[in-house]
Amino acid sequence: MLSAAAPGLGVLILGNSILEGIGTALLIPPVYILTTLLYPDVTSRARAFGVIMALGGIGAAAGPLIGGLITTGISWRAAFVFQALVIGVIVLLSRRIDDPLPPDPSRSFDTAGAVLSAVGLVLVVMGILAADDNVWLTIGLIAAGALVLGWFFRSARVKEASGGEPLLSPRLFRNRTSNLGLVTQNVQWLLLMGTSFTVAAYLQVVRGYDAIETGVVFTAATLGLLASSLSAERLARRHPQRTLIMTGFAVCLVGVAVLIVLAGSHATAWAFVPGLLLIGLGLGVMLTPSVNVVQSSFPEEQQGEISGLSRSVSNLGSSFGTAIAGTILVAGLSKGAYAAAMITLAVIGLGGLVAAALLPREAVAPGGPERPAAWTRR
Repeated sequence: MLSAAAPGLGVLILGNSILEGIGTALLIPPVYILTTLLYPDVTSRARAFGVIMALGGIGAAAGPLIGGLITTGISWRAAFVFQALVIGVIVLLSRRIDDPLPPDPSRSFDTAGAVLSAVGLVLVVMGILAADDNVWLTIGLIAAGALVLGWFFRSARVKEASGGEPLLSPRLFRNRTSNLGLVTQNVQWLLLMGTSFTVAAYLQVVRGYDAIETGVVFTAATLGLLASSLSAERLARRHPQRTLIMTGFAVCLVGVAVLIVLAGSHATAWAFVPGLLLIGLGLGVMLTPSVNVVQSSFPEEQQGEISGLSRSVSNLGSSFGTAIAGTILVAGLSKGAYAAAMITLAVIGLGGLVAAALLPREAVAPGGPERPAAWTRR
């Protein structure tokens, strides 16, 4: 609501980037925790995560269309009011949910850790955004961010060793399977948001499409995400999670290649459809198994921590995708800037494919029983 009433850019940033960011950080992890606790076996959990990933992916891909319709038909302020109404519905529906685990008000909150982690990540993202203006500023900001994040992890280790409860337990990173799964999550959301940003900018800046036309083009990615995400349970029964993640990355990379070739050689909007459809299909195939691999690697008592870490890593991927693509687009390239941005995203996607290939074949057996302790030892 603050964004809707914003008189200028500063208040808009406060409402949209800061307050909505904090709200989202509080809102999303409980969804993962509830799903993990309420659906104990792999296949039913895959079905639940598939629905969640489908709706999340649809929201991300359909955002340009919905926002474009509201902005063009009414105003950009009305788009923020619409978001507030959606949140109101969520609040009402959430009152019907009973917590499967009782809360513990006596547990402390690591305020210093929250501040250090936030400052460190903001500095890193700002460093990427500054790359087109000043390379030395970029190096300085990223180095400063790395130092602050190092300070954060050191303080977390010290606090944990002294019997305290840090914001994020360093022990979570001792699980190799989970670490690789987190890498794939980060790259997946980097691809989704980086592609969305690049293609939307190209359609509006180069092709001259309005917000509604841009949103209609993105419908192809939305349909792909919906189709593959809703098949998550059936796919989890038939294939190992590692295979699904690798397949998703492969399909995404093919989609990026098709998008670059067709968009560069044809002026029609239909040239974007095959590539975006493949990217949506690939993302839908791998989003659910990546989350399943990470969440299923830890016992119930650690679901809160790993859910928060999982969403933080995914959100960081979204920020990186937008920052990297945006930096390339405004770097002053006179020709081929959009193709360069997509190629860069594809190269990072290859890194995600490598991380997926390093996952153990038995990380989550299709339809098999869960073995958190065994996965942790691996």
